[in-house]
Formats: sequence, structure tokens, C-alpha cells
Amino acid sequence: MNKSLIVKFVYLLTFGLMASACNDLDLEPYNEQTSLEVYEDFANYKSVLAKIYGGLALSGQQGPSGRGDIGGQDEGASTYIRALWKLQQLPTDEAIIAWNDEGLPALNTMTWSSDNGFIGAMYYRIFYQITLANEYIRELSDEKLASRNIAGNDLTEAVRFRNEARFLRSLSYFHALDLYGNVPFVTEEDLVGSFFPDQIQREDLFEYIESELTDIIPNLAAPRQNEYARADQAAGWLLLAKLYLNAEVYAGQNRNSDAITYLNQVLDAGYTLEPVYDHLFFADNHQSNEIIFPISFDQVNSMSWGGATFLVNAAVGGSMNRADFGIPGGWQGLRARPELVDLYPSTNGIPDARGRFHTDGQEKNIETISQFTDGYAVFKYRNITQQGTRPAGPVNDHVSVDFPLMRLADAHLMYAEAVLRGGSGGSEQRALELVNALRERAYGNRSGNITVGEFNLDFILDERARELKWEAHRRTDLIRYGRFTRTTYLWQWKGGSINGSAVADTRNLYPLPAADLTANPTLVQNSGY
Repeated sequence: MNKSLIVKFVYLLTFGLMASACNDLDLEPYNEQTSLEVYEDFANYKSVLAKIYGGLALSGQQGPSGRGDIGGQDEGASTYIRALWKLQQLPTDEAIIAWNDEGLPALNTMTWSSDNGFIGAMYYRIFYQITLANEYIRELSDEKLASRNIAGNDLTEAVRFRNEARFLRSLSYFHALDLYGNVPFVTEEDLVGSFFPDQIQREDLFEYIESELTDIIPNLAAPRQNEYARADQAAGWLLLAKLYLNAEVYAGQNRNSDAITYLNQVLDAGYTLEPVYDHLFFADNHQSNEIIFPISFDQVNSMSWGGATFLVNAAVGGSMNRADFGIPGGWQGLRARPELVDLYPSTNGIPDARGRFHTDGQEKNIETISQFTDGYAVFKYRNITQQGTRPAGPVNDHVSVDFPLMRLADAHLMYAEAVLRGGSGGSEQRALELVNALRERAYGNRSGNITVGEFNLDFILDERARELKWEAHRRTDLIRYGRFTRTTYLWQWKGGSINGSAVADTRNLYPLPAADLTANPTLVQNSGY
């Protein structure tokens, strides 16, 4: 698929929307056009949808140094993928960051409080996205489309746009469910204006997301038939399967059989594994048939200090060769914790290709968190093409690596886990084959393949780290396995001590931001905060 087309789709936006604080959730245009004028013309509909997609990557409409969508937040740190990545990775055994920005050390050590700015940044970004989607869905209702005489092919496409917006809203509500639990809840049915949104309980939000996805998936584009970086049915199936795989955490339900039902559809949807693992994280990864739902970035047309720009630059420092990463400098922040390094043993002398670390001048153990050379550096996201060159464009920190929010390898491992957890409708033989397909890619042959006797849940958790490290999955995985908070599993600096210590189970959820509790007195804080 042509990446330049999606860059034009997602980022050449004609209509700007700005949400007020989360307790308001109102929308008002900050350009000269009113929403009435914009929605009268069908030609604008795609551009407004692009604003919602673009909100997963960008901080605002004026570039990385312009006016951000969310006031009072750092332009880079408040972007969706960068904020999500930090909350999913920094408290875990996979990553640590050297920077001392207020709030980051607390994420490294799982000692955060309700006034942590990075926790707040993700929360407000989630609800900004939901607010945008609600307004769009409201304006593209059947009644309003009929009143504007939208008909024929335009009507068909408008309904498709509306369902994609519902998918994007479900995605953000899924992140709210996973990260915060009981959150404010607003849909297109709520009238626009200042009001205190009701707080929905986690189990009820689970059911809402489930009902939304099952309703809209049949109306999304067939797998691999949509424009690049737009949601198709496979993205919907995979998100629904992820909801079901975590159902015991979210709603006290065993839904592994349902997860297998939708994973079977993902696995049979025509996506295929990328032959070379590293290519999944290069600047031309838009060519891969493995990535099901990417967040698109471009160093010329969609510059941002978040997303892939953060992931490439923050991981480079010390004696690392910047040319290997296609950047002129490096921000000296992110490294691997030693527990991640230990998950990559060689097999018969053959290394796991997924476990590439820079060790020259680096210490494996992290004695001093703020010292970049404490902890091995990671080869993962790199702003180079498969030919080994930086993409065309200005030579600066910005990159063109797309973030693989959903990819086929995750479906392989989710299927295996759901089978091992007793879900019906799957095959242990197929599950083993799916896992070994990933390991054959990693080792270049079958030397790393496992047998039925080695195939168990503990192995799958480790294999998820090996395959999906630094892809914003680890916190959720550790919680699902009951290892995020307790002494069942310790890692360096967990709980604030170098050897690791248990933390309270309340840390399985982040707190609602203190500022939002003040703004909306109907909200109840998560237990323990």
C-alpha cells in the first residue's frame, strides 16, 4: 500500500476541533467554519475523520511546535502513543528511562500518585479522542445524513466513516478500561454542553465496548481492503479478542473461547508474517503484510515529538552509532532492564534475532537509573529503510517509522494463550505451530522450535516479551498473569528498590487524575489512591 496516500488522508486536515476539559467534553471549532457548514458538504467528511485518526499520532494541527490539542500538557509527552507507551512499559521489566522529568521516576519505580502528569496526559488524550469521535458520530447520524440529502455512494461511504469513528472510540475506551478502570462515560447520545459525565463501572464499560465492536465490525472494510492505516474488520476482531483475553481482569469473566473465535478470523484474514523481524520496525514498515493496524508517522508530513520519534531517539545514546538508527543525535533515555535481556538465550549457538542489544560501554545492571550507560540499549525502532538508508527529507530528529499497534504475531501468541487457558474452538497443535512460526523467523531455522512438553503459559508470557517487547503490551500481560504487583515476579527497581519489591494490588490500575476529581465531584477515585 502507498504510505503517501495515508499521510495525505490523515494529516492534511481541513477542520480543527478542540475539546475542553474532560469534565466538559464539549467541542467547538477554532477555525472560521462552523460544524454546520463543514458537515453540509460530504467532501469534508473524510478530512474530519482524519482528525480522529491523526489524534493517535499528533499533538495538534500546527506541528510539533504549534498549538496542541490539549492545554497545559507537554507537546510531545501528551501525544497518544508516547503516553500509552510510557504507562505500558516503564513500570515493567522491559524498559526504564533515564530522564528526571517530574513524574517519570515514579513510573520507573511504580510509586506514582494521582497528580502524576504523565498519567494525566494519557487520560486527557483518551477523552479528547472520545470527544472527537462522539461529535463526528453525532453529525453522521442517519437522521442528519438524510437531512443533508447525503445519498447513494456518498451515503455508503459516510456510514463506513461513522463506523470507523466508532472503532476508534472503542479503541480509546479500551485503553481507558485497561489503564483506569472506572471512568467518565459519554457517547454521542449525550447533549453537547457543560455537564458532569457519569462514571461507568469497569464491568459495564467492558460490555459497552463488546457491544460496540460486535455491532460495527460487519460494517468495516473487509480485511486488507481499506486504505493503509485505516481500520478494517481484522483490526476489530483483534481488539475484540484482546478484550476477551483480558476479560477475567476487566469483568471477572472467562471469555477465552470467544477470544479464539475472533482470533481464528484474524489468522485466516490474509495477513502474513514479515519474513525479517527487524523490518517490522523500519521506516518503510508500511510495506509489511503483518501489521494489521499501524499508527502512521512521516518525518516530512506529520512531524511529532511523540510516537516513533520518541521511540527511536530516546533509545539512542552512549557509544551507539546514530547512523544505524537514521537520526543525527539521540536523547539518551530508554534502556532494557536486565530481566528482559535474560529472556533471550541462544539455542545451539544461534542467537534469537529479536534480542539485539547494544552492550559496548553499557552495564547490564542498572545501578543508577538516570545514567544512560546503566542498562543495555535496545535495537528496535530505526529510521532506516530495508536498504539501510534514511528516508528522504530533512535530517533532524523526526522519523517515518509507523507504530505497529496491532500485528499478526500478537494474534499468534494470543491464540496460543487462549488455548492453554482452556478456551474451546482452538487446537493445541495449531497453537504450537503458530508459536514455532515466530521462533523459526527469530532463529532462521527450526533450532528454536519448542515441543509440546515446553508449551505452557509461563513460556507464552516470556515469548510475548521476546516477540513484542517495547510495543506497549507488557503491563497488561503482567497483570493478566498476576505478576505485575506481587512478589510472584520481581525486577530491578520494581517498587523503588534495586532488587525489586512487591507493590499493592491497587497499582494494577492507574489513578484518575486529581485535577479531574476536583473538576467533576461525581467521580470516585480508584481504591488505594
